[in-house]
Amino acid sequence: MARSKEFEVNEVLDKAIQLFWTQGYEKTSMQELVDFMGIHRRSIYDTFGDKHALFMKALERYEAKQTQKIRLLVEKQKPVKELIREMFELTLRNEGEPLGCLLVNSGVELGVLDPEVASLVEESYSKTEAFLTQLLQEGQQTGEIRADLEAKVMSHFLMNAWLGLRTLVKTTTDQQKLKNIVDTTLAVLD
Repeated sequence: MARSKEFEVNEVLDKAIQLFWTQGYEKTSMQELVDFMGIHRRSIYDTFGDKHALFMKALERYEAKQTQKIRLLVEKQKPVKELIREMFELTLRNEGEPLGCLLVNSGVELGVLDPEVASLVEESYSKTEAFLTQLLQEGQQTGEIRADLEAKVMSHFLMNAWLGLRTLVKTTTDQQKLKNIVDTTLAVLD
């Protein structure tokens, strides 16, 4: 008779996310994962596979949680510029989370070395750009966003600014600088 799992998969995946997010993939050892996740090494292998498979599951869960945060923003049915501002400002508020973004960190650390990571990160970025394009088009229809802007091109610009912000929060504590970047980026849409 098989033993039942003595842990909840998403809870231990969230712990793996925290450790990978804080330290990166390469600097995180299996022993650190065992200790931090609070489960046996064998349980990690049986449930997730090797370290890379665990990392990919953690990245997938992180990406799904980030997508859910963005979906919740849209449900607020606020003006488009306010929604984009909130999306950017979520990057500035990391209550209880490591600084930056696990997807950005992973793309920088492993993107050229690991096609599976590169693919997941690129897919996530593409979904976000599509979301931004849709928001911009809606804002153009309501007159909130300049009609002469090409929505798809502007989504690339906003994505680049957002990724830059997600990187910069790791190296600066100057909140005014970060807010100025958000303000200047969004001013382009007027």
